[in-house]
Amino acid sequence: MNTVIAFIIIFGALVFFHELGHFVFAKRAGILCREFAIGMGPKILAFKRNETQYTIRLLPIGGYVRMAGEDPEMIDLKPGFRVGLLFNQDETVQKMVVNNKDRYPNLRVVEVAEADIERELFIKGYEEGEESLQTFIIAKDAVFVEDGVESQIAPWNRQFNSKSLGNRAITIFAGPLMNFVLAFVVFMIIGFLQGVPTQEPLLGALLEDGAAAEAGLQEGDRIEGINGQSVSEWSDLTAIIEENPNTEVTMDILRNGDAQTFQVTPDAVEVEEGDEIGRIGVYGPIETSPSPVQAVVFGGEQTYFFTLMIFDALGKLITGQFTIDALSGPVGIYKSTEIVAQTGIYNLMHWGAILSINLGIMNLLPLPALDGGRLLFFGVEALRGKPIDRHKEGMVHFVGFALLMLLMIVVTWNDIQRFFLQ
Repeated sequence: MNTVIAFIIIFGALVFFHELGHFVFAKRAGILCREFAIGMGPKILAFKRNETQYTIRLLPIGGYVRMAGEDPEMIDLKPGFRVGLLFNQDETVQKMVVNNKDRYPNLRVVEVAEADIERELFIKGYEEGEESLQTFIIAKDAVFVEDGVESQIAPWNRQFNSKSLGNRAITIFAGPLMNFVLAFVVFMIIGFLQGVPTQEPLLGALLEDGAAAEAGLQEGDRIEGINGQSVSEWSDLTAIIEENPNTEVTMDILRNGDAQTFQVTPDAVEVEEGDEIGRIGVYGPIETSPSPVQAVVFGGEQTYFFTLMIFDALGKLITGQFTIDALSGPVGIYKSTEIVAQTGIYNLMHWGAILSINLGIMNLLPLPALDGGRLLFFGVEALRGKPIDRHKEGMVHFVGFALLMLLMIVVTWNDIQRFFLQ
């Protein structure tokens, strides 16, 4: 149960902040956001506030902000169409009832002669019992009512594609950006609460079966020198140890003011095929009461480090050094979360921050249906000086989405085989 809760919290936070980036910048640009969704598939919870419906959906494979204009708008009032109109106090059309008109006793039914519900916002038509053509002005926040369900209209200036290229680009880029911001904030909180590494040549926690513990070293020992070389920073210590796998070294230390000498043989750890480095099984020293500035610096350093690490792994995947079997989907992430959750809240926060960076990077890849793919189309639009045909772009994104879903199925099946069928 703890794993389920941890997974829901982490997944929910990653998707929420990603979509929040899209949502905030869309609203800032004046775009009508019809839905803010966490998850995909059937709704399990929904409520509406102002003009946006907020939903939680069944499948934990993403989320979305449904912005007006991204999909074809709802209803086109063609000539001859009969629609019921309800008016507000300003005598402008507030509701357009498509069917079940008998539910609204105050409706004025109009046969449409001409209508523009995007730019000019008017309906011209003949009201029942009247022979003269009338013009009705539509309110900017008017709604369609079909089968009892209300849907707000989206005037052209509230639609995504009406906005400048810069506003559209930042709205899409803001989603991945928020994942990096979230990771930075989480790392910063970890640093502030748990402590941040320092460069002091002091031994932190020791692994019970590590070479340092077996040689008699203790947490808090200050390393003065190794093999006669002076050690003034933690990086000096690690550099010398890494250069001496399976080779005994002499370590001069200070323990409670007393100088002592120990013989330590670093274990050999393979980092690449044929390459080994030394490890003695000890963590670096931690500043347990860091200043806010230290915590901020730590958050930035950790975000930068894991960003580079994920890009490196992505490069190996592209060049074939990793195979698709190395990828994990929701099932693999759940199992990893289960393992990490058993090691403490700080490690779980650390894991969530890494996943957030990973989500941000994956979404920035220039692939159809991803944020990076949409940004790529914006780049082409900037070069051409005009947008690509929306139908062609939509088809590319549709095919890309289908392929991504296929990849998700393959990765999930690999996870199931790895964790449950072996």
